[in-house]
Amino acid sequence: MRTKHDGFAAFLVIWTIMFGTFAALTVSAQQATDTQTPSADVLSIGGSVTEIVAALGQQHRLKARDTTSSYPPDVTNLPDVGYMRSLSPEGVLSVAPSLILSEEGAGPPEALDVIRAADVDFVEVPDALTADGILRKIEIIGAALDVPDRATALAAEVETALSAALADAERPETDRKRVLFVLSTQGGKINASGTGTAADALIRMAGGVNAVSDYEGYKQITDEAVGLAAPDVILMMDRGGDHGVADDELFDMPAVRLTPAAQTRSVLRMDGLLMLGFGPRTAHAIRMLNDALYGQGA
Repeated sequence: MRTKHDGFAAFLVIWTIMFGTFAALTVSAQQATDTQTPSADVLSIGGSVTEIVAALGQQHRLKARDTTSSYPPDVTNLPDVGYMRSLSPEGVLSVAPSLILSEEGAGPPEALDVIRAADVDFVEVPDALTADGILRKIEIIGAALDVPDRATALAAEVETALSAALADAERPETDRKRVLFVLSTQGGKINASGTGTAADALIRMAGGVNAVSDYEGYKQITDEAVGLAAPDVILMMDRGGDHGVADDELFDMPAVRLTPAAQTRSVLRMDGLLMLGFGPRTAHAIRMLNDALYGQGA
């Protein structure tokens, strides 16, 4: 004869089996999720590299970043290992990454030698000053993160945007404004971009002419050289310190005072990473600069 006690015991057995099955399924589902979603183990060095990682939908894998990595804005919540050109092996390795994605130009070389000798995968991403170069960066980072299909899709999207922006920025040589990119005004001296720089490339892409073309890279130039450059527009990064000198102070500098740009008080300021990063947002940078130089819809 069955008693209430027997019925309750049977209920406990059934409940235990059901709960155990549910718990096993939960653990199995969690294991599957953990397998599909890699943990944060990537250190990204270089603003454009970090932007591409995020654009590929892999921001959740970032464990740390360098000082130049500030977009998307919430990446600034990650640990900062320092400026990409003055890294320390101790700082980089202290975050224990299993993969380092580094923009070309990181250093110093002796620090990179130590980092490369550690048991960490290190992928260097070539610098880019062209549309093709940006697409190559996306391909390399996508392969390193094992998301080649996403990289292919992103590259197609970026290529379309760049092609359209470049086509819209085209204009006759005789109608192009001369643009002087000023990196800094430290000590009252102009440090300006020559050829072969990101600033030079962006100016040309946006339909302008680099006002300085007699040297490569960035360097401090004389007041006479600024006058001979005769810029129609001065382009600067939109940030503080020597990079963000006020308009009145800029146009009162002897080197600048007699230029066409000073006569019309033409100075443009853009976000440094957007302007010089050469990543997924470069088409937007081209359009912004072109519109600022020649008017909306130029």
